[in-house]
Amino acid sequence: VLDFLLINDLLDDGEKQIQKMARDFVNSKVLKHVGQWWEDGIVPSDLIEEFGRLGFFGANLQSDYGTAGISNVAYGLMMYELERADSGLRSLASVQGSLVMYPILTYGSLEQQRKYLGPMASGEVIGCFGLTEHEGGSDPGGMKTTARRDGDFYVLNGTKMWISNGSIAQIAIIWAKDQDGTIRGFLVPTDTIGFSTRAIKHKMSLRLSVTSELIMDDVKVHASQMLPNAIGLRAPLSCLNQARYGICWGALGALELVYEEALNFAQNRVTFGNPISARQLVQSKLTDMLSDHSKGLLIAWRLGNLKDAGYLNHVQVSMAKRDNVRAALKGARNAREILGASGITLDNHSIRHMLNLETVDTYEGTYDIHTLVVGKYITGKNAFS
Repeated sequence: VLDFLLINDLLDDGEKQIQKMARDFVNSKVLKHVGQWWEDGIVPSDLIEEFGRLGFFGANLQSDYGTAGISNVAYGLMMYELERADSGLRSLASVQGSLVMYPILTYGSLEQQRKYLGPMASGEVIGCFGLTEHEGGSDPGGMKTTARRDGDFYVLNGTKMWISNGSIAQIAIIWAKDQDGTIRGFLVPTDTIGFSTRAIKHKMSLRLSVTSELIMDDVKVHASQMLPNAIGLRAPLSCLNQARYGICWGALGALELVYEEALNFAQNRVTFGNPISARQLVQSKLTDMLSDHSKGLLIAWRLGNLKDAGYLNHVQVSMAKRDNVRAALKGARNAREILGASGITLDNHSIRHMLNLETVDTYEGTYDIHTLVVGKYITGKNAFS
């Protein structure tokens, strides 16, 4: 494990064991095949089953429904190892756990928790999180999806866009405005009449993740399917904060892999009689990667401790998501450059991570949006509008 500042010394034995389990899985079952899966744009179904068996879904949730209940530091290390393989694999786990299971556990009824959390922890049921719309990415409060009360039911109409896991999900959490304009969350079985999905094709990023459009045309769901304690925009934003925490760790896993690939290539590629690792410009790029990884890992570890202690706030997560993902993207670009022409093929990992991280830098809050979140905290001034 890349660990320049010896952060491993700060981990307990359980956290080290969980990281090793996830790393062994990635090394033995994923890395040999991930480039081909990415090129083909497929998520093997047996991989989803394996995620459930290993406890990757909702691993840090404290529940009585089959979740592992590990610490947030251990969960972060798990996301680190999954994204070391591919951002799409970390997305699969973090969407399921942070964006679907977390809101059911936090805002759902006991009946909803009993019905969904166990099958989701095992991977038997896959969920998706329907918040973003065509014109409502960075401004989710401007959503146009509606939920109209009709007796004991709600009728949903609208479209959601860029939804991870959408076309493979059996259950969707749909965020919609009720007749009073209040944002509410609904658990919608994807086989409900009027609910349809469209897989987004021709992606050149995050290909090892299903991305979909969700269409709701008079979708009728019973009022009991509404999350009773999710009232207002604060609820879905709290879910995003959970997922962003995992991204803070995951991006560093990608950075580790591209750093090691670039270093190995530079040590063995000889030009003008010397390895290119002897060139000052190459050493500068490698130093930036190692420095950014080390600082980011220390931040992620500290965030995990704050989260376990109940003190983590959304501004801290915004800063870490902003900085760690952008550092990983920069590192992947530099690694691709060090590899030269070899860097453009999927026989190596750098180009795939570089393209994936373009998406990770955008979703769950762009670099600029997180800059404004931190800026508002610093100045007390709202620069969003």
